[in-house]
Amino acid sequence: MFRRVAYVALAAGLLTSAAACAPITTYSGFQAIEANPKDVKVGTDTKSTVRASLGSPSATSTFDPNVWFYIDQIKERVAFRRPVITSRNVVAVTFDKETEVVKSVDTMSLKDGKVIAFNGRETPTRGRELTILEQLLGNVGRGGMLPNQDEGVPGSRPGDQR
Repeated sequence: MFRRVAYVALAAGLLTSAAACAPITTYSGFQAIEANPKDVKVGTDTKSTVRASLGSPSATSTFDPNVWFYIDQIKERVAFRRPVITSRNVVAVTFDKETEVVKSVDTMSLKDGKVIAFNGRETPTRGRELTILEQLLGNVGRGGMLPNQDEGVPGSRPGDQR
């Protein structure tokens, strides 16, 4: 009897620990439920039909408002580790300027992305850096202790009670 309870407890512990290591999947961005961006037909669909079937785009091009992007991404995270992007799809729909008809539909995936090395350095700001003593004693002698002393000084409001 005791062995059976021990085996059940051990099995429950193993199942619990296996469930704790299961990845947590997060979906973000455009979710194709009823229509897929790949189903957009070149030469027949327009901006209004694309918006009606797919909804608003995730983003539009900065320099050309006739390019719409539908972006979706899937991330997985295991326990305390960093999330890993397992899938990313970007569909770029380009429209003709005059007729607003779909000119092209381009699909890009995570393989098409490029890693950009960011520079961690900062641009120094010009100006004078104050020491700790100058910061502590910098306001000594400026301004008065009495109220309404600076009335009539540019930048002060009439009737301002500080």
